[in-house]
Amino acid sequence: MSVLITGASGFVGQNLVAFLKSKKIPTVSISLREKRALFIPEHSSTLIHLAGKAHDLKKTSNEAEYFEINTELTKLVYRAFCESKGDTFIYMSSVKAVADNPSEVVDEETLAKPITAYGKSKLAAEEYLLQNKKEGTRLYVLRPCMIHGPKNKGNLNILYRLVRKGIPYPLGRFSNNRSYLSIENLNFVVYELIRNKRIESGVYSLADSESLSTKDLVYLIGESLGKKPMVLSPPIELVKVLAQIGDVFKLALNTERLQKLTGSYLVSNKKIEKAIGRKLPMSAKEGFLLTFRSFLT
Repeated sequence: MSVLITGASGFVGQNLVAFLKSKKIPTVSISLREKRALFIPEHSSTLIHLAGKAHDLKKTSNEAEYFEINTELTKLVYRAFCESKGDTFIYMSSVKAVADNPSEVVDEETLAKPITAYGKSKLAAEEYLLQNKKEGTRLYVLRPCMIHGPKNKGNLNILYRLVRKGIPYPLGRFSNNRSYLSIENLNFVVYELIRNKRIESGVYSLADSESLSTKDLVYLIGESLGKKPMVLSPPIELVKVLAQIGDVFKLALNTERLQKLTGSYLVSNKKIEKAIGRKLPMSAKEGFLLTFRSFLT
């Protein structure tokens, strides 16, 4: 039986297809361009819905786009799945469906209060799926935190360039902890959900087992480059004032970027590890070293 995947051309999709191929699991990519002609082949037992509109960091997208793609398209895909003979549906949501700047560790019991259109559209899709679960099937809603992996710099690009060029990291006095998810651990979880029929349906938060500070990432980048990064520790209040000045004069360091670099966002993966029966295979440090070393090639 093959696994159907929407959004297979994206970063997660490409990595997942390659991983499942290494496990001798055939995959079929579904195009969602012809929405009305969506068809689920009879020989497919699992559908993984990755396609969606990503969080727009530049804030140029309108709210309707998020709901059209992340919510309504998910409904269409799930209805097609329910009309098929498939028995497993995996939906890639996001921790942003729960919170943007949580004050506590996020888990499956955290009250969802998304702020952005992206988070709200993901939560709306989750609610539809959970309210319309087809009897006799398995339904998994996955909420990964920030995913990283080889060749995918994403939000890490600024930090990486800073260390590579020998520019001092100026936020040494800030202490934070953030959860991340390596693509290797994400692939492992999806594989377990496909093969292990005993894992209960439901919502699962996904993160590496260890959290890291931004300063930890700076040192890991240095380790991957074989050089010691320069870390400066000016007073925190001074940095905050400079960030406010950056808001006014559109500088590289502003309050929003400072929050992203120094804020904490912790996600618990205890539920998924308990369901699988083991810890995720790759440590946070190992995953990031793989990611950073891939930037060299």
